Amino acid sequence: MRKLLPFCLFITIAASAQNLPAGYDQLIKDETPKVVAWRRYFHQNPELSNREFNTAKKIEAYLKELGIETRIIAGTGVVGVLKGGKPGPVVALRADIDALPVTERNALSFKSNVTTDYNGQKVGVMHACGHDSHIAMLMGTAEVLSKMKNDVPGTIVFLFQPAEEGPPGTEEGGAPLMIKEGAMDNPKVDAVFGMHIESFGDLGKIYYKPEAFMASSDWFTIKVKGKQSHGSDPWKGIDPIVVSSEIIQNLQTIVSRQMDLTQAPVIITVGKINAGVRPNIIPEEAIMEGTIRTLDSKMQKEVHDRIRNTVKNIAAVYGATAEVTIDTKTLVTYNDPKLVAQSLPSLQKAAGENNIVPYHWVTGAEDFSFYGTKAPAFFFYLGARNPTLSMDQAPAHHTPDFYIDDSKLDVGVKTFCQLVFDYARTKKG
Repeated sequence: MRKLLPFCLFITIAASAQNLPAGYDQLIKDETPKVVAWRRYFHQNPELSNREFNTAKKIEAYLKELGIETRIIAGTGVVGVLKGGKPGPVVALRADIDALPVTERNALSFKSNVTTDYNGQKVGVMHACGHDSHIAMLMGTAEVLSKMKNDVPGTIVFLFQPAEEGPPGTEEGGAPLMIKEGAMDNPKVDAVFGMHIESFGDLGKIYYKPEAFMASSDWFTIKVKGKQSHGSDPWKGIDPIVVSSEIIQNLQTIVSRQMDLTQAPVIITVGKINAGVRPNIIPEEAIMEGTIRTLDSKMQKEVHDRIRNTVKNIAAVYGATAEVTIDTKTLVTYNDPKLVAQSLPSLQKAAGENNIVPYHWVTGAEDFSFYGTKAPAFFFYLGARNPTLSMDQAPAHHTPDFYIDDSKLDVGVKTFCQLVFDYARTKKG
């Protein structure tokens, strides 16, 4: 269960949200059924990371219908640029578009029955993290803003990003490749906003936190090299499985005994271990794979160093050798405090003053974090839990039973639109 914690950082709200152009409320009302229909279409037609070919085509075609300039980058990413009729900053709005190798398990009329090959296996494909709703809300935002184009201040960059869940194999992808290919530079973005639908959150409520919000994600591989021998003569070899078990136990002491957890959480998880081919053979090598989660960049580096030292020293004690590789998948998702303070009135205007919930940091990760290296960034959650379920009953993300209530997707569209207009005013001020 994810539990709401007391929030001790209070923010002074220096500005208030403004009313949007005449006819805006009717535009949102007209748009909402389309947003729900798009969400359900994409849910029924999911595609894996870096394979979102049909998804990208549908997004690009629709943006072109709206008169929005488009270009394809990062393989299957779509960038749309809308130049408003009034002067102002460049604001980027991001939605991720990829699905997961998960077989859906429910009775929805728009359930995914898509299957594909993934890592040599036949798997189901499902939007088990809500990216279908992200696409739909950003498409809805694009339509509403395009219909108010003359009143829109500055330039809006719509980032429909592939491979947030991670590109396959050694392929490049996701936010790093979007940035590498100019998504934040052509035109140069002044601020970037993103949101994530959440199955646990109260329907229609927005959850936020300034500064560190979501964890960095590092994936590590540890290769332990021993000496092969017969299982009946272990003294004639060096058992890499025994060494690996000792390493696994000691990795946890990095968390429990070596890091100051009052500063920020740390997680080290070994999720996979592979060694040997027969019960009566002590193998030469064992390979472990896992993930590291941190919410502080200095602690992240320290954890890396401690893992390398722990692995090396334990292997040496047993006469084995070990090699550690660590690959950073995401950075800490950091919400610029000034941008958060400026944006809260916009969130309150869009969702309702009582529907904005200060939240705690989480150990999930998001490659939205990379956009924050190019411009001030603000990432927040939108609750979409079935109102008949309690928070601990809500199906978790990345599972076959994942489910969101899509009746409040208009809140996401309203929030993006409100942020566009209000940021321009605060930037000008």
